[in-house]
Formats: sequence, structure tokens, C-alpha cells
Amino acid sequence: MSPLGGVGGRLALATLVVVAGALAIVYVLVVPRYETSLVDARITDLARSMHTVVGRRTDTFLTQQWVEDVAQPIANARVVVLSYNASPPVVEATADSNGGNSRDVENDPIALAAGQLHRAVHGTVARNETRFAEVAEPVGTDAVVLLAAPLHSQLETVNVVRRNVFVAGAVAIGFAILIAYTLATLFARRIRRLEESVERIADGRFDEAIVDPAGDELGQLARAVERMRLQLATLDRARSEFIANASHELRTPLFSLGGFLELLEGEELDAQTTSDFVEEMRDQVNRLTKLATDLLDLSRMDAGRLAVRDEEVDLTALAESVVGEFGPRALASDHTLADVSGDPVGARGDAERVLQIARILVENALVHTPPGTTVRVAATSDGGRAVLTVEDDGPGIPSDAFAHIFDRFYRLDGTLASGSGLGLAIARELAELMDGRIELESGDGHTRFALVLPTGAAAPRRLAVAETA
Repeated sequence: MSPLGGVGGRLALATLVVVAGALAIVYVLVVPRYETSLVDARITDLARSMHTVVGRRTDTFLTQQWVEDVAQPIANARVVVLSYNASPPVVEATADSNGGNSRDVENDPIALAAGQLHRAVHGTVARNETRFAEVAEPVGTDAVVLLAAPLHSQLETVNVVRRNVFVAGAVAIGFAILIAYTLATLFARRIRRLEESVERIADGRFDEAIVDPAGDELGQLARAVERMRLQLATLDRARSEFIANASHELRTPLFSLGGFLELLEGEELDAQTTSDFVEEMRDQVNRLTKLATDLLDLSRMDAGRLAVRDEEVDLTALAESVVGEFGPRALASDHTLADVSGDPVGARGDAERVLQIARILVENALVHTPPGTTVRVAATSDGGRAVLTVEDDGPGIPSDAFAHIFDRFYRLDGTLASGSGLGLAIARELAELMDGRIELESGDGHTRFALVLPTGAAAPRRLAVAETA
């Protein structure tokens, strides 16, 4: 990378432009004004001296002797008397304190202007590459007195100031570039460290934390990237666990099916044994079908492609439906399944998804409680909330499992291995898609799952995209 291609070089170049521009502005605003103030001060001094000179009207007034006399008290100034002729307008020197040749002041523009305007005129002129401050005042109608003073000292002072400004500016620019480049280099190191961290994340390595304690914008960016790293690490770990668990859950029924097929092919089996094997294979196929359906639902929810409707739902009717659906199964497993709902309870949600959640909760209650247990399903209205509860009088859920009971593929120790551990995870996420939630209460001899849904008018749905294949 070229020196100007990096942050340090670009910041140094920007600093050069800014400092140079600031110094140029200072120069333009200060030096010309300072020069003008010095020249104006010299002209003002000459104007005061002119008042004194014109006031000295002796017997030798406007003669060479008078010029030499009045010039002595005026430091470094030249006194000239010029005759003024209006037609054509010209001025010619008649007396000069400088002596010698006065040709350089003939037709002097300041003196000529004073004669023409009949009033005092002041300004600057340049003669022989030298600049002069001049004040001219008419005396009568045919004479002009001119005071002229060279501006050597004033202009030299301005030149000193100008040189000092340039020197100071060069030093300031160099110092500013050095400091800017140093700070930019330090800043660029932080950017490179952050870039390396992002590259590690892009390569799938989430093991190294991103630390930048500074409170500036780059520090805030580093902390945002660190939060992203933690989230990606969590997602990556969850993905790995999901793939491992899903592979395990799929492999178990597939191995079982493969074993039954080998037995059916390799041995002469009687009709009853064959029927039993086929029934068991059907159960494994149903298990695979349910697992595939659960995995598909989870993948759609993760991708934001599972749509839920927002409609009026009668929880009492759904409770009655699910009790009727699981009645034979409860009877076969020696459970009592009862619908204890009362009046109709209206809620906002997707009837099909609410029924899916109810099935998951009832099936869990039947599977994970011993024979002789009573499972009660009820629809109630509580403080503006619509609640569908599934309650059993089984052994309860251990308190240490509360934090994980809704995790994917989580199963309590000692529970049936045929479950995938996805049901409650799906139920919770479906409830959240309908702006609801699932509450859990459990103790010794008591477990209660409650699906809480909103009531009243339709609310904006958080997920409303159409489901696609």
C-alpha cells in the first residue's frame, strides 16, 4: 500500500491541507492589514507634520531656506514646494529640502491631485523601486507643499513578520503532520486489529474475544463486533448441536428400520411375527415423519418463513377437540384425560397453530406421567388474557430443568427415548409468533403448562410473510 493509501497518510495529508489553509487565511487577514496599519500610521504622522509646516509662515515662506528650516524637525522626511499650473495641470519643484535634482517629484500624483482638488491629499507612490508615504496640501492657488517619507522601515518590519509567518507556518505544518501521522498510525493499528478479528469471525473462528476499551466510535464499533461474535458463536454452537442431535434422532429409527428389513429378508417368520415387525416399522416411519415435520417447522421459523394467521379463535372448542383426539390414546395408557373448560373463550391467533401447541402439551403430559395420572385441559379468561392450560398430577419437573425445558432436543433424564425433544421448543416459538407465550408451573405432584394469547382486536403480526415451499 502506498504511504497515502493508508489512514495515516490520508490523515496527514488532510492535516497538511487544513493547517496550510488556516495559515493562508491568517496570512491574508493579518499581514496585509499590518502593512496597511504601518503605512497609515506614517501618513498620519506626516499629516500632523504638514499642519506644523504650513503654519510656519516666515519671511522666507516657500523658499529653499524655508524648506530646509521646516524639514529639520521632521525625522526622515522630505519637504518639497511645487508650483501648480492648472492648464495643463502640472506641478514643478521650486524648493526641495533634499537639494540636488528634484526631477523625481515633478508631476507627483499626490501633489498634482492636491492642486487640482484644492485640498490636502495623502497616499503612497513608488519611485525608483522605492515606496513613499506622501501628504500634499495646496497653499494659495499656485503652490503645493509636499511631505514625502520612505517606507523602508515599515516595509522591512512587514517583511520580517511575513518571513516569521512562513517559518512558523512551515514548523506548524511539519509538527501537525508528524502528530497526525503518529496518531493516525496508532488509530490504524486499532483498525487493523479489528479487521483481523472480523477476518477470524469470517473464517468461523469465534474463540478470541475482541477488546478495545476506548470510548470513541472505534471502541463502540469493536464492542458491537464483540457482541456479534458472541451471538455468532452461540448460533454456531447451536447449529452444531442441532445438526448432531438431528443426525442422532434420524439415525436411531433408520437403524431400527434397517434391522427389521434384514430380519424380514433373512428369516422365515410366521405371520404374527411379520405383523409385529411391520407394526413396529410403521411406528418408526411415523416417528421419522413427525421428526421431519418438526425439523421443517423449526427451519421455517428460523428463516422467518413460517406465517401465522391473526383470527378469532375459540379456545374452548379447541380444548374439546384435542381431548377428543387424544381420548383413545389416554385410555390405552391408563390415563384420565378431561376437558374442564366452561364458557367459550375467545383469543387472537392461528387456530391450526394453537391446536398444534395443544397437541404437543397434551402428548407430553400423557407420555411423561405414569399410568393412573389425570390430565386436565381447560380454556379460561384471566384479566383480559385468553389461557389454554394442560395440567397433570404427575411427579412434576425438577427445578434444575426449568431453564432448559424449552430448549431444542432437550429431554429429561429417564424419559422415553422415542421423543425428539423438539415439541416444547416448537410450541414456545409458535406462541411467540402469535404474540403469546407459554408459562410453566411445576412442583411435587403438579405440572401446569399455560398457553397465554392476546384477546380483542387484531394486532400487527410480527411475522406476516407468505409461506413458500
